[in-house]
Amino acid sequence: YLEGRYKGYDSTCGKKNGMTKEYSLWSGMLQRCYTDYQKSGRNLTYVDCTVSENFKNFQFFAEWCQSQIGFGLKSWHLDKVILAKGNKTYSEDSCVFVPSELNVLFNEKKKQRGEFPIGVARSSKPNYEYSSACNHNGKQVWLGYHRTVESAFLKYKEFKESVVKGAAIKWKDQIDPRAYQALMNYQVEVTD
Repeated sequence: YLEGRYKGYDSTCGKKNGMTKEYSLWSGMLQRCYTDYQKSGRNLTYVDCTVSENFKNFQFFAEWCQSQIGFGLKSWHLDKVILAKGNKTYSEDSCVFVPSELNVLFNEKKKQRGEFPIGVARSSKPNYEYSSACNHNGKQVWLGYHRTVESAFLKYKEFKESVVKGAAIKWKDQIDPRAYQALMNYQVEVTD
């Protein structure tokens, strides 16, 4: 059955002590979803994540990879949330390959956030109870002090959405058109 449908992708392709890129991606995806990595809570991004039935089949996954924009490019990653915000399932309909610059835009760090919306923290400055900041290009960008949680969040939202749209424009001609469209439509929600 598989021989007629797939090319017969190998996990090592003759490599000594190494795996093919397809196999490395496939096994990493399964480990994040179905091992103690997920259950440990070290990275809340992968809690409750699953893999579609098609993607559980290595031959299907490897063939899918071969047809994707960006597969095999250095520092490009398999992403499951750009096309569908909050997505928890790796599948052929929800995944794309994107450069690491785009992939890290959506690291929410929920475990570190605390009680406030994304981008908001309590301030110690008199007359201003809150502050906002956003990680961008590996650095934290200070967005100011605010009197309310709402105004702090709105400042974060405005900045983050402009960063995402700017990155989409930068990579427009190199990424999957579906990813470009999703990035251009991206909106930060208070529940993120």
